[in-house]
Amino acid sequence: MMDVELQPIVFSAFDYVYERLRSRVADLGDAEYLWEPVPDMWTVRESDGRWVADWARPDPVPPPVTTIAWRIWHIADCLASYVAPHLGEWPLPGEFRDWCGDAATARTNLDTAHQAFRARITDGGEDLLRSPLGEKWGPYAEQSWADLVLHAMDEVAHHGAEIGLLRDLHRTQRGGTG
Repeated sequence: MMDVELQPIVFSAFDYVYERLRSRVADLGDAEYLWEPVPDMWTVRESDGRWVADWARPDPVPPPVTTIAWRIWHIADCLASYVAPHLGEWPLPGEFRDWCGDAATARTNLDTAHQAFRARITDGGEDLLRSPLGEKWGPYAEQSWADLVLHAMDEVAHHGAEIGLLRDLHRTQRGGTG
């Protein structure tokens, strides 16, 4: 199995999932981005002159419903934090939980996180993909970077599907058909 190249396999699937999400938010507007169809949603909100994502540890049970803004932040934050500081510096403006209040900047930041994730892992080549994550990853230390790429793909796919559903609900709640 060592003679099979992993990069083309894992990144062709990852790229397909990412592009599906990216096409789904290409025309996302600010009102829809921040839409809160139910009370007590987690979102991104302005606080002390900056935009931050709602967050709590431990995670609440059940978890709150989240806005499209929060979900896009979460995907970008995951992709950025999976490679920083392990494979380079933090690629996004600000720090963890810092985000933005508009859809256009969110798309740019999402693309930045995706590009950093993809480039830093592919730059490591096949050896990196097959290597264990290492001690900094705690209970996941023995899992490979390829495992991490598949986990990241799952994050993009399932949160991307949730974003798609929220967009469908927003459109139908507003009486639209397209």
